[in-house]
Amino acid sequence: MTVTYQFDGTMTGLLSCVFRAFEFKDFDARVTADGYSQTALFDNDWVNVVSNDEHAQRVWQGLKQKVSSSSLKRFYYTFLSEQAVAYQHLFNFCCYVFRSSIAVDRNYGHPDVLALSQWTKQVGREKHRMEAFVRFKKAKDGLFIALVKPDFNVLPLIERHFKARYQDQKWLIYDEQRNYGIYYDLEQVHQVKMDARALDTSQAAGFSQSFSIELDDEEALYDQLWKDYFRSVNIQARRNMKLHIQYVPKRYWRYMNEKILNAKNEQD
Repeated sequence: MTVTYQFDGTMTGLLSCVFRAFEFKDFDARVTADGYSQTALFDNDWVNVVSNDEHAQRVWQGLKQKVSSSSLKRFYYTFLSEQAVAYQHLFNFCCYVFRSSIAVDRNYGHPDVLALSQWTKQVGREKHRMEAFVRFKKAKDGLFIALVKPDFNVLPLIERHFKARYQDQKWLIYDEQRNYGIYYDLEQVHQVKMDARALDTSQAAGFSQSFSIELDDEEALYDQLWKDYFRSVNIQARRNMKLHIQYVPKRYWRYMNEKILNAKNEQD
């Protein structure tokens, strides 16, 4: 009977699963971060693996010795996908690497090595789109706020970009789906958590119904100026919605002031 490892969804937890697999020779184990999974209902051998910093660090240091820095990056990107199948590929990848006497992290003929490359492309694409399409709105207190719902957990990947680009203003990018954000205080970027629904202020145009802020008085003017600019440079005779949606998928329109205004017309 194949053993199933349950972990807490953290990188430390996943690496702790790898450590235990080698301790008990459970190289064919299944891993899950979804609590008491459906597969576990049919398993007599189901183990809750507690996150252990020391064990995780030993596994990570071992990976550093066995694989390239680009492979470590792919490992991290794949983990940020937060997908159950990706977690399994990461576990299998570790077992494959540590059980091999030669470097195998670029053997793309192996399904788990290939999977890490494919997940990295998907997460990387979401990262670049967030960097391109995120729009800020200025609040009364001068804080610039952007709300996002990325498919993957890309906030740790985009903080360097926004810190470099907006060094002279305080900003917050908040992931509504994962209930945490990254906040820049003009010196450092911090991870923050808060209850977005607790804010009792006026609704911001284009924002989620569960998150409202009180905008700066000039924000509506800036919004309108940008929309007027977008309308003036738009050439209707060269409109190609199929190509446009290919480069700017509709699920990103909620972040863009100009799309909020024109969404109904462009969907027609």
